[in-house]
Amino acid sequence: MATGHDIAMGLRAAYLSMHRQTNSYLAPQKITADQFVLLALLAEQDKITQQELVRRATSDPNTICAMLVLLEDRGLVTRQPHPADGRARSVALTRMGHCTYANLSKQVRTLQNQLLDLFRFEEAENLIELLGRISEAMVHSENQRDRPKPGTSEAKT
Repeated sequence: MATGHDIAMGLRAAYLSMHRQTNSYLAPQKITADQFVLLALLAEQDKITQQELVRRATSDPNTICAMLVLLEDRGLVTRQPHPADGRARSVALTRMGHCTYANLSKQVRTLQNQLLDLFRFEEAENLIELLGRISEAMVHSENQRDRPKPGTSEAKT
């Protein structure tokens, strides 16, 4: 009978294996799998705030900021003050960023197709739904853990 530990270890092994493969595909262009995720998210919707990018990448602000600095130094993204919110930064792909993403996405398509070929259509759809359910549960669990418990000194303001 499968346990929560089995699920966690299976997800970890699958993710790390996929991450290593993606890094090896992208290494000649000196782009990491995590940087590729940011390029992909910006290719989907350009000119979003760093905060929105953090949310969509399911990462933390410091990691996203560090990656954006590297991508900006390479001329792949620009960060500008947000027009409506002076505290926020708007992020967009440059022309070179769009071209780089297009080339990189062709390279990783082989790996993505290998993943997809493992499943029948219905299985792939179910897997995506199950992974989404896991993600939502982990976010809910994190939010519950960070919330002060009623009756504690942390809950009183």
